[in-house]
Amino acid sequence: MVLQNQKRWQDAINRVSLNLRSVRKGSTSTRGGSFHSDSDDINDGPKHPSVLYENTFQLEPKETQRFPTKKAEDVIKGIFNSNLRDKKYSSDGGKNLTTHLTELIRTQVKQELGRQSRFKIVVLVMVGSMEGQGFRCASRCLWYPQFDRYATYNYYNEHLFAVGTVYGVYYE
Repeated sequence: MVLQNQKRWQDAINRVSLNLRSVRKGSTSTRGGSFHSDSDDINDGPKHPSVLYENTFQLEPKETQRFPTKKAEDVIKGIFNSNLRDKKYSSDGGKNLTTHLTELIRTQVKQELGRQSRFKIVVLVMVGSMEGQGFRCASRCLWYPQFDRYATYNYYNEHLFAVGTVYGVYYE
């Protein structure tokens, strides 16, 4: 029994060392590790990740990487002003309008943050008709108030109102 376990361990070590030797210039890097990409070499053994990357466990953003609430608010304001200026509220088109505005805001805020951002972006847009009624919007979130932020902007014209909120939640 002990000899069988030792043989299994030795076989596993040999497979790992084979995989480490097979990494060459032709390998491509992916999120899970580095994979061999040459399709000519059939006898290289199993195609397993040869390099594994571990989490960085960066638990807080650097001072220069804080969520830019002012930029996010400016993005919401610009999109609302350009897309809702001459619009009238329609209950039939409300869903498509809010979906369109949400996607525009989300993509533009992500562009402002850049590729290396560790913030999860959540966008909420509410659109309604101006009929003399009141409107109150509330939300609750479980987050770390030292690093997580939000930006909101309210838009009004003669026919409709819109409330846009962008949450920037930091994640490791």
